Amino acid sequence: MIGIIAGTFAGVFLGIISGLFPGVHSNTLAASLLGMQTFLLPVIGVEALAATMFAALITHTFLDSIPSTFLGIPDPDTALSVLPSHMLCLEGKGQEAVRIAALGSAFAVILSIPLSVLLFFILPPLQPYFDWWMGIVLIAVIGYLVVECESPGWAVIIFGISGLLGMFTFRYAFLGWHTLGESGVLMPLLTGMFGISVLLFSSRGPVPEQRFSGIGMTWSEIGKGTVIGTIAGTIVGWLPGLSNATANAVLCSKTDYRRDRRAYIFSTSAANTANAIIGLAALFAIGRERNGVMVAISSIGAPSMASLLVSGALAACLAYPVTIWLSGYADRLNGIDGKVLNYTAIGLIILISFFIAGPFGLFILALAAIVGLIPGMVNISRVFCMGAIMVPVILYSFGIGGF
Repeated sequence: MIGIIAGTFAGVFLGIISGLFPGVHSNTLAASLLGMQTFLLPVIGVEALAATMFAALITHTFLDSIPSTFLGIPDPDTALSVLPSHMLCLEGKGQEAVRIAALGSAFAVILSIPLSVLLFFILPPLQPYFDWWMGIVLIAVIGYLVVECESPGWAVIIFGISGLLGMFTFRYAFLGWHTLGESGVLMPLLTGMFGISVLLFSSRGPVPEQRFSGIGMTWSEIGKGTVIGTIAGTIVGWLPGLSNATANAVLCSKTDYRRDRRAYIFSTSAANTANAIIGLAALFAIGRERNGVMVAISSIGAPSMASLLVSGALAACLAYPVTIWLSGYADRLNGIDGKVLNYTAIGLIILISFFIAGPFGLFILALAAIVGLIPGMVNISRVFCMGAIMVPVILYSFGIGGF
């Protein structure tokens, strides 16, 4: 247990770093630690190293709301949440957006830990059925979103174009640098559509004064967001081929991120954290590795699921107040020229994309930014840009095209 606790504190520290620096994911940290296992294992042991990896993952899900809110640079897992978060920041309510996101993650931890134990026992025999039905479920979801859209024709076009871009990106991901592995192309793909396309036309004047006057959500909204977000995170954490980016798209069918921004931020943050915890249950129950952290934990010979759940709970207890504390520095942005801040963020996105995926990453970033501009021109939701993720996942579920 001493190793678990020590590893948790180390993981929280690393998760803070990855959460605050766009483009640095907990998967990256896990891969780095895995590469140093020859030196680390004899010193700290398997339990501490596994706890470090998992605690960093949980902490990252809390802290990643800060750059998406104040810089408009999304993490690939929560790309859609940058839109309502950044808009609240432009209204001077950035600190509220971060606090809502942290609260969503905290409530998801409370609900998803016992849920992960329940799934561990009851779902493994049903797994073959889930694998087969996944594509059909996604088709039904996107069909519902299109029907509910105010312009179904444009919705289908944007979904199709982004889907083709996603297929191209994943098919030729080997052309990029593998700083984070081939999955590193997700960063320029999603950041181009949901980051740069927003920053190019967001506020050009001074950043509004940032003030916190409370969280504008009722307890019933918090309860609803916790359940919806945790269910979405559970689905993508357990089923193969899905990611939180898909969960964001599904959540839009229940929570409109343009009309009910706070509820959407809360739900997507809850889904992000729940996905991490349920992914751990999937590893121990059915041997499926849902993210890079689970791959790394499996590679070193993971300790018990119970010990890692304890590590995740402790990490959440530490990450929540740290996130709130750091959001308190939002007033430092008061009066900064929004145009300068936006262009600085765009420059940072370009540098990170080049570092992660090289020239191919910049090519994908440019194409994604162009696609991301279309919804604004025709005045429909950017959720249909999630075709970049959903189309390859649907094809994967049917065994088509090698996805």
